[in-house]
Amino acid sequence: MSVTVRVPAKVNVQLAVGGARPDGFHDLANVFLAVGLYDEVTATEADELRVTCAGPGADQVPLDRTNLAARAALALAERHGLDAAVHLHIAKDIPVAGGMAGGSADAAGALVACDELWGLNTSRDELLAICAELGSDVPFSLVGGAALGTGRGEQLRPLEVGGTFHWVFAVADGGLSTPAVYREFDRLTEGTEVPEPVASQELLDALAKGDATALATAVSNDLQPAALSLFPTLADTLATGRTAGALAALVSGSGPTTAFLARDAESAKTVAGALLASATCRAVRVTDAPAPGATVVPVAQAQENA
Repeated sequence: MSVTVRVPAKVNVQLAVGGARPDGFHDLANVFLAVGLYDEVTATEADELRVTCAGPGADQVPLDRTNLAARAALALAERHGLDAAVHLHIAKDIPVAGGMAGGSADAAGALVACDELWGLNTSRDELLAICAELGSDVPFSLVGGAALGTGRGEQLRPLEVGGTFHWVFAVADGGLSTPAVYREFDRLTEGTEVPEPVASQELLDALAKGDATALATAVSNDLQPAALSLFPTLADTLATGRTAGALAALVSGSGPTTAFLARDAESAKTVAGALLASATCRAVRVTDAPAPGATVVPVAQAQENA
């Protein structure tokens, strides 16, 4: 028996970052928006825990117990006193090490798939608690849609979204480590007063109204200067997208994927074409938001996708 779960990528339309806490984390006001790029995680009964991966960037995904999906299966099994005897197969489509929470999505997908496979019926609250233990972005990967993440990002408040937003993502030729970007943020802000992170009401209103033009004026990412410091050529990608008509251009999360908000589907195609022609990125993806969180894929559809 197998269970397949589809999990979305995310873009941070606002990422406000506070100063480093004593535990090394940072307080955040993190406005997540799930977008229609997905990984699929399939859990199959096995004699022992095993992880395989296929798709773009699969060679960069660890296949041992450091993999977040494997850690999710282990955490769920431990919670219920079980042996994590499962084969997890990850079909990658979310850019790897791209600031779009692909690893976190896989963890959420593994949790839901294993819970279904093992017939555990774990409560939503308990699943979210396990997600929070695994990483700051994992809870949002479970719920999808749009949400404000506070604390280190794991405390979620669902947000209303009043329409469809069109996005273009430029995948960089290379990756960035999230811890390295935060260290660079700390270096760049050393000796300065880092304000408490607060969600922008203007941005929340724009999401609720489905107003892309208003959202474009409010998006922000406090990690962008650090990402650009470590990966300076991203500035050329951002400039290309803006010149091509994107309403807004920003680094996605800790990067190095860059995100471009378009006025409509036609404008998104124009921006994507300009980015591809510019040779400032490795690949371009066009999609929209919001997208649902971790969702079990019907067996027939999973077999069709295999």
